[in-house]
Amino acid sequence: MTEERADKGKVVASFTILGCKTDVIETPDGKQHFEGECVDKIAREKLASVFEQETILRINPKVILED
Repeated sequence: MTEERADKGKVVASFTILGCKTDVIETPDGKQHFEGECVDKIAREKLASVFEQETILRINPKVILED
């Protein structure tokens, strides 16, 4: 999935978490960041809280990724 955004770059991945549709954006200079659109202020605050607290990333080759 690659959606072009003229002003920001291209969407390289999308997912929904805690009521927020979140995109991974790659800018023309190759940097990536998250952008989320949330259903309401509460959902936005919950997602922000998770990012601020702690994130644990693991490698698991058995994980099945959906396209």
